[in-house]
Amino acid sequence: MVPPRDDLQWISTFLEAQAAEAGAARNTLLAYGRDLKDAAGWLAHRNSGFGQAARDDIEAYLISCDAEGLSRATRARRLSAIRQLYHFAFEEGWRADNPAIQIKGPGRAKTLPKTLEVIEVDRLLEAARQTGRKPADQLRNTCELGVLYATGMRVSELVSLPVASARGNPNMLLVQGKGGKERMVPLSPPAREALRVWLLIRDELEEKNQAKGAPGSKFLFPSRGKEGHLTRHWFYLLIKDLAASGGVDPQKVTPHTLRHAFATHLLANGADLRAIQALLGHADIATTEIYTHVLDARLSELVLQHHPLSRPGEASQNLARTSKGNKHKAREE
Repeated sequence: MVPPRDDLQWISTFLEAQAAEAGAARNTLLAYGRDLKDAAGWLAHRNSGFGQAARDDIEAYLISCDAEGLSRATRARRLSAIRQLYHFAFEEGWRADNPAIQIKGPGRAKTLPKTLEVIEVDRLLEAARQTGRKPADQLRNTCELGVLYATGMRVSELVSLPVASARGNPNMLLVQGKGGKERMVPLSPPAREALRVWLLIRDELEEKNQAKGAPGSKFLFPSRGKEGHLTRHWFYLLIKDLAASGGVDPQKVTPHTLRHAFATHLLANGADLRAIQALLGHADIATTEIYTHVLDARLSELVLQHHPLSRPGEASQNLARTSKGNKHKAREE
């Protein structure tokens, strides 16, 4: 097959295929597009392009990314995008080789996810009940935060929930995750109640809007914006406000922090790692295993709290008692 004429066509054709065949999520496609356009721009300055670039060119590009001070995660992501592009190009017959296939990336630094204590989540939930210009806003905020923490959903999955999924007071919600993959997540009793109450108010508001000529919404959390539902950015700002109102450091609170809290709190209370993987929608158990740091912390805490030699002075006191006992026994003998 004849390859596209320029790099922009390479990128657009590749992205179209990823969307149609691999079911890549919109945010993934946007990230691929940004990374590949950056690489194409760099190659253009060297009078090269994706069709002509060799392994040395790609390695030089990654070195330049490092020189710019880009993080290891960013460099690894850019290399991944380039590899995916060349894998596609090889299969389509655009190139007879894959110049990126043997390049070793910088890897990702294994950092523990930031999470929240249970009491901090309680403060956020309490703040949600009291935050909002109108009672309906407070009920919506309470529902969003309660469902997010109860299910461990991604915020993009939460704000785009169809209202049909919440009908009938369900015990579980059907969630469409990355790449269009569906999974079931259970609802806790408080989350079910918050959902039930919000649904009543939401339907009342929808009826009033439709009476004024506005079209009905298919989303659980409708909005007048272009997407038709509340956005991730809107929720990000909301949770920052809730943190400030609830006395929780806003710097440590993001929508994804609640997802981490969901996983770490489950694991700390004995949940199975495979079950958490299914609930989070992780394709690989290795992604979920990062939460096992909770078990390490819990085991350390158990030892410090309950082992007799862990308390200050306990070991020396025990040794002194043992020595004294041995001396007394020796005198008796």
